[in-house]
Amino acid sequence: MKHQKFSHSWALGKGSLLPQEEVLETGRKRKQLVIGIPKELQEDESRTGLTPEAVELLVSNGHQVIIGKNAGAGANYSDSDYSECGGFIVDEHAEIFAKSDIILKISPPVIKEIDHMRVNQLLISALRHRIQDSNYFYRLMKKKITAISFEHLRNNDDSFPVIRSMSEIAGGTSILIAAEYLSNQNKGKGVMMGGITGITPAEVVILGAGTAAESAARAAIGLGAFVKVFDHSVDRLRRLQNILGQRLYTSIFHPRVITKALQSADVVIGALHLGAEGPRFFITEEMVREMKKGAVIVDLSIDQGGCIETSECRTHPSPVFIKHGVIHYCVPNIASRVSRTATIALSNIFAPMLLSIGESGGIKSSLIESTGMRNGVYIYNGLLTNSMIGRLFDIPSKDIDLLMAAF
Repeated sequence: MKHQKFSHSWALGKGSLLPQEEVLETGRKRKQLVIGIPKELQEDESRTGLTPEAVELLVSNGHQVIIGKNAGAGANYSDSDYSECGGFIVDEHAEIFAKSDIILKISPPVIKEIDHMRVNQLLISALRHRIQDSNYFYRLMKKKITAISFEHLRNNDDSFPVIRSMSEIAGGTSILIAAEYLSNQNKGKGVMMGGITGITPAEVVILGAGTAAESAARAAIGLGAFVKVFDHSVDRLRRLQNILGQRLYTSIFHPRVITKALQSADVVIGALHLGAEGPRFFITEEMVREMKKGAVIVDLSIDQGGCIETSECRTHPSPVFIKHGVIHYCVPNIASRVSRTATIALSNIFAPMLLSIGESGGIKSSLIESTGMRNGVYIYNGLLTNSMIGRLFDIPSKDIDLLMAAF
């Protein structure tokens, strides 16, 4: 809006110096966004970026949302659910990329989708750099795309909202999965997770004490299981006990202690964040060989390569295999198993973010204002801004903070 106020500018008028009114622009110019949500091409990805309710919120704020036909089907949202909330349903996959300012996806775009993208578009999706190659990034850079990895978005309290939400879902779901595979129905031992009066409850060993581990421990305790948690940090173990409000069996990683715990475990949940350095596996094949026959391993770290030596990456249609008599469940995007819940959780993050981009006048202004959003950027206007990717693929990178400081 325009706002008038007196300035210290002066001009000559009728033989004397008179103060002049200077017109200053205040506030920010809102930008109407065209947001595209294509149907996910990855076979086992059932989540989508926005719920119909979030689409309605964006449309009511002046934005346009284009949705691929059956894009929400995996989360049990129909095309009519979206169209009734103001979304535009498009049959042609490429048309969404051609008409949108912002592409919101869950899985990273495949090469065919990058070819469909327009110059200077904003891409919001997962990164998963371990499954990409240099050609993938060069194609995005050639089109001067600004790409944001949603798993690296950061809140003001330095937490990662998408990772936290998906970890909560994955942790709780892992216990329900383990309970299924302990049952006769899935050729398990026929053991009830919690047990009943007079019968020893199932033993659950959890590797890690982060968000996924917390959610898994909460679910296992709720079912009546006996829970043991292992982590590198005593502080994280103490924090976990305080959050859960009860004493747990906790230990830092000692080979002898964890080997003994695994021998009596019915369920093992791998919920460790694997850094670039340190041991590749925390549970060796020899340790797995000594576990009970019919025990269940759910490796939530499989999207990082797995924290258990016997883990092998599988898909939702074929999620399990048996090795040394132990049932292994190793699926990267476990949150897709409960896609409706996961979609709502993601939408609760993405909808306010998109509204903020519109209110600030576009992605450039948003990145200048938000360090948390900048943290997710790995390509800005065709320039690689993620040094880790640069080192991995020998691509020159720039500091996003320095680029924003230039504006």
